[in-house]
Amino acid sequence: MVPVIRCDDRQGTAPVTSPDTSTPPTADPVAARLMVLAGLFGAVAVAAGAFASHGLATMRGPNAVDLWKTASQYQMVHALGILALVGLRRALPAQGRWLAASGLFFAIGCLLFPGALYALGWYGPSAMGAVAPIGGLCFILGWLLAGIAGLRSQR
Repeated sequence: MVPVIRCDDRQGTAPVTSPDTSTPPTADPVAARLMVLAGLFGAVAVAAGAFASHGLATMRGPNAVDLWKTASQYQMVHALGILALVGLRRALPAQGRWLAASGLFFAIGCLLFPGALYALGWYGPSAMGAVAPIGGLCFILGWLLAGIAGLRSQR
């Protein structure tokens, strides 16, 4: 905010500064969308982890519990990673596109990798097993893009 200086001529007082409220700060729509996704992925990760710990074993067995715990851990780590990218977009605005691409790959990974593990744990072996590596590749690409943004910011 830029301070605005006003004078009260009627009373002959010194100039008074007040914040300029005429122009609200511009919102970053990409950051807003990433925050929504991070919140949703984080909530699903917590719910899935809790279900894996408190009821899944009696319904599907210990292998399902292991799959769901792994899925929820990866989903939570990458939900937090998406939140970190939101902060990095502010700190490194020139790298916004690289960081947005990183967030996109994290989001796709959060759907595919944990989604495949949740499905495998619930339904047993299926074609979903082939989807998990694609989600894992998305996670890897997301991390690489975040690293590229860091390298480019040093130029």
